[in-house]
Amino acid sequence: MKELEGLEEIMRSHRNRLAAVGTNFHRNLYYHIDWDDRLIGIKGPRGCGKTTLLLQRIKENFGDTGQALYISLDNLWFASNSLIDLVDYHYTHGGTHLFIDEVHHHPYWQTLLKNIYDDYPQMNVVYTGSSMLRMDYKQGDLSRRQLVYHLPGLSFREYLEFEGLYRCEPLELEDILKNHVRIANDVCAKIKVLPAFEKYLKQGYYPFYKEVKKGYDMRLQQVINQVIENDYPAIDEVSMSTIRKTKKMLMLLAEKVPQTPVMSELYAELDTDRNQGLKMMHALERGGLLGLLSSEAKSFKGLARPDKIFLNNPNLMYALVSKPEIGTVRETFFFNQLSQTQTVTFPKKGDFLVNKTYLFEVGGKNKSFDQIKDFENSFLAMDGIEVGHHNRIPLWVFGMMY
Repeated sequence: MKELEGLEEIMRSHRNRLAAVGTNFHRNLYYHIDWDDRLIGIKGPRGCGKTTLLLQRIKENFGDTGQALYISLDNLWFASNSLIDLVDYHYTHGGTHLFIDEVHHHPYWQTLLKNIYDDYPQMNVVYTGSSMLRMDYKQGDLSRRQLVYHLPGLSFREYLEFEGLYRCEPLELEDILKNHVRIANDVCAKIKVLPAFEKYLKQGYYPFYKEVKKGYDMRLQQVINQVIENDYPAIDEVSMSTIRKTKKMLMLLAEKVPQTPVMSELYAELDTDRNQGLKMMHALERGGLLGLLSSEAKSFKGLARPDKIFLNNPNLMYALVSKPEIGTVRETFFFNQLSQTQTVTFPKKGDFLVNKTYLFEVGGKNKSFDQIKDFENSFLAMDGIEVGHHNRIPLWVFGMMY
C-alpha cells in the first residue's frame, strides 16, 4: 500500500498541472516537433516554457485517458522511489506516452532514457532538460535514438501573439531584408509597435512575466540562482567555490557588457585560471545567461575565448543592471533573436556578420552608414523607427523570425 500511496502523489501532481495549464497560446516550436517520434528531447534555459509545452501536448491529445503521464524528476518522491518502477507501472496499466521534466536531476539520465527506450518499445518518451545538457556526454548513446529540439525565450513575434496584439507566421531573414517596408507597414497598421517593443525588452522574453507582475526582476534573479546553484552542479562536477566564482563572473560581466574582454584581468579578479574561467563562462552561456560572440562559428572541440560578451537577452540586463546602456540593449536584442535561427559572428567592421554574408550595424534612429558603407550586403538595424527604407530596417522587425 505504501507504493500505491506514493503513486497517488505523482498522479495528483499530474492532474493539478494539467488543470492549471492554458492552451490559448502555443510556442512556435510546438508545431515543429515530430511528436510521433519515440524519443524526443527539449532543451532550453530555465523559465522559457518547456514544462508548459509538455502539459499542453498531454492536455490536447490525451486528456484524462491515462495513456500519458507527466513527471518531474525534481519531485522529492524520486528521492526514495525508482523511476523505472514508475515507468513499468505506467506501461503495464495502459500507458503509451511518458513526459519527463527536469531530466538532468537524475545522475544517470542518459543511461536511464536508453534503458526505457530499449526495454519499453511501445512507449513514447518526451523529456526536457537544462540547456546546459551535453547530449553526447557521459553515459549512454542517445544520438541515434532521439530527436532534440531547443526552446529559447519568447521572440518579439511570439510576445505580440501572447499579448493578443498581432499574429503572423515567422519570417525568413531574406524576406525581412527584401520586404521589411511592407512587413512593418502591415504591423504598424494594426498596433503601436514601439511601445510594445519597449515593454518586451524589459519584461517579455520569459513567458512567466504574466504570472509575476511586479516581481519579474526578482523571479529572474531566482532563475539565475537556480541555473548556477542547481543546474550547473547537476551536470558538471563543480565545487561550491566554483559556483560562487561563477555568480561573481556573471555580475562582473553584467556591469561591463558588451565588451572585448581582457581575460587576464577577469581571471585575476575571480582568483581563477584561464581553463576554469573559460569553463565557467561557457557554462553561463549554455545555461542561457550569457551570449558569446566570436569571429568564427561555434566549435564544440574546445573552449575558445569570445571576441565579445553579452548577457543572453535584454530582460536579464534590466534585472541585473540598474541603468542598462541603450546601445547595449539594442545589440543584445539583435544578437539574441538572430542567433536562434542564423549563424552570427563577429566581423572586422560593423557589429554583426550573419551567415557570412550580411553585415549589420545596430543603433538608434540617427545611426549612419559610415562604418559599413563600403561593404556589399550591409544594413542598419535601427531602433526608434516604425518603418524603414532601403537598407535601413527597424530593429524590432528582427524579432519576427521565430
